[in-house]
Amino acid sequence: MKHTINAFIAGLWLLISAGAGAAPAMPLSQIEILKVASGSGAVEDVSDGREQTKMQHRGPHIKVYVLERGYGRQPTVTFDGQTINGARTPVCNKGEGLVTCDGAGTTVGYVYTFDLGNNAQGWFQFSNTSLVAPFTRLGAQLHIN
Repeated sequence: MKHTINAFIAGLWLLISAGAGAAPAMPLSQIEILKVASGSGAVEDVSDGREQTKMQHRGPHIKVYVLERGYGRQPTVTFDGQTINGARTPVCNKGEGLVTCDGAGTTVGYVYTFDLGNNAQGWFQFSNTSLVAPFTRLGAQLHIN
C-alpha cells in the first residue's frame, strides 16, 4: 500500500513539475497583412499598414499572407463578405527573426496563407481574439485592386 501511495505522489509531482516548466501561451499582440501575390507573378509587400494595394491583382489564384503574433482562437476571414479558409504555418523567433518552426524553438505566432481563387477586386478582412487574457480582438483589412 505504501508503494502505491509513493508511486501516486511521484506521478503527481511529475505532472505538476512538467506543467510548471511549460511556457505560458502568449496573448495575441499583432495581426499584419504581409503580402499579396497574383497568379501573374506580381508580389506586393503591404506590411506598411496601407489600406489598399497599389498593383492590380486581378486574375486567378490571388494569395494573401497574414502574420499573427501570439495565440489567437479561430480567426474570422472574409473576402467581400464571403468566408474563406486558409492554411497556417507556425513561426518561431530565432536569432535572425521570425522563421518557420522546424521542430525546434517556441512558436510565437502563425503565418496564414489564403487563396482567393478567381475573385477579382474587393476587401480582405482578418480578425481574431486572443486565446489568453486580456482576450483582445485584433484585425486588419486591405482592399485588393
